[in-house]
Amino acid sequence: MTDLQTRKPRGGLLSAPPAWVVLAAVCAGQFLVVLDVSVVNVALPSVRTALDLGETGQQWVVNAYAITFAGFLLLGGRVADLFGRKRTFMVGLALFTAASLAGGLAQDGWMLITARAVQGLGSAVLAPTTLSILTTSFPEGHERTRAISTWTAVGAGGGAAGGLVGGLLTDYLSWRWVLLVNVPIGALVLVASALFLSESRADHARRLDIAGAVLVTSGVAALSYGIAQSETHGWSSADTALPLAGGVLLLALFTLVESRIAEPLISLRLFRIRSVSAANTVLLACGAATFSAWYFLSLYMQGVLGYSPVRAGVSFLPHTVMIVIGSKLAPRLMARYDPRLVSAAGGLLTTAGMAWQSTLSAGGSFAGNILGPGMVMMFGAGLLMTPIAAAATSGVPMGQQGVVSGLLNTSRQLGGALGLTILATAAADRISSRAAAGADQAHALTSGYGLAFLIGAAFIGVGTCLISLLPKPVAPAGPPVRDAAPADKAAKAGTTGTAGNADSAAAPQATDARTR
Repeated sequence: MTDLQTRKPRGGLLSAPPAWVVLAAVCAGQFLVVLDVSVVNVALPSVRTALDLGETGQQWVVNAYAITFAGFLLLGGRVADLFGRKRTFMVGLALFTAASLAGGLAQDGWMLITARAVQGLGSAVLAPTTLSILTTSFPEGHERTRAISTWTAVGAGGGAAGGLVGGLLTDYLSWRWVLLVNVPIGALVLVASALFLSESRADHARRLDIAGAVLVTSGVAALSYGIAQSETHGWSSADTALPLAGGVLLLALFTLVESRIAEPLISLRLFRIRSVSAANTVLLACGAATFSAWYFLSLYMQGVLGYSPVRAGVSFLPHTVMIVIGSKLAPRLMARYDPRLVSAAGGLLTTAGMAWQSTLSAGGSFAGNILGPGMVMMFGAGLLMTPIAAAATSGVPMGQQGVVSGLLNTSRQLGGALGLTILATAAADRISSRAAAGADQAHALTSGYGLAFLIGAAFIGVGTCLISLLPKPVAPAGPPVRDAAPADKAAKAGTTGTAGNADSAAAPQATDARTR
């Protein structure tokens, strides 16, 4: 597939925009996407108090973003191919910025949750265009490599900065500024994009599968809502059963639609490739746990240990450093050992760290209850994710590599959204039962959060066992590879996006939605 951008730049007000301006505009958009996956978590206790949210409402402030982001992410790339990358970038950024303004001004919980859902939609439209604009704006070779390296570093910085920025804004201004800070940045990037970006689109764009995106997003949202309702109404209640049944029906319809249309959002035939089906199953299980870790750690630090938002944000920095170290070390290990062994080692470390994290106490220390288990858990997560992303693209036709990479991120985000719902529901039930038994608030909260981490460890353990389903890697023909660059590139493609979070800090796009 050739690209019109390689022939004649068009659409910008300047015929030859400075390369650094293009890079700055695109990286700023990527930074906002990754930042907003993580920045809200530290502000959650303040948001809950200000808007009088319950446990479920607090959880949906996170999940509304994650579900729409994941559900429409694959569609976003198709929109860019069809309508142009510059136009799609600007529409996504405008949606994201407007939703940030609405969320920052929200007067009740539903206004905020709705704004977060629209933010996720904007991110899903915006995120896929950032890398494609770079690859069509910079010639192949050293110049493009430097641009992509900068893009990767900026995304990692967004994931790392999320907790700290959220803490500073919440402590010294208001939780509202966690969202409002996006508005001036987004407006500035919009102006720069209109002036300097050139339009490009694919020569043979595929049609949009809007029905597929709506069905999968609605299905996961209904399942999440039904699971959350079980804590209040019980599993046999119609308030729980109807949303669960509706979610299953919507996802079944999604599968039916995808199997019958010519250009589906997700080609079900891809799942016949063993590496694709196994890797997505592993990431679905692991995303269910790692996505939730930041959420519960933030609540534990502020609600039990009494940390300020700033202190909580700073406390996350070692976690981010460890996941980056793990993700950078993984390609080197993959060059010497079977990638499945590297990933399994990461899974075991993550499971051990999360199990250790489940032993947190009401009077816990930073070293024993946050730093130690967190570093083990996140170093393991870095080792775990990178080989999985590389293995998933093994044996996949070249024309389907991008689709598989996007599918990996979608699986992790959707797994994270469902996992957070399951873990938050289990934690809320334990907290209520302990409080009813006479436990004070700190001990009740600690018991609930500990249970969430224990279930998360079980999810990671299951995902680690599923690594055995991955096919044995096939040695490439020809001269031996001198470094691990190909695996590293595949890993970055697979984890890019958004869902940034600490996992996306390792290879930004998305974000594990670390939503922390």
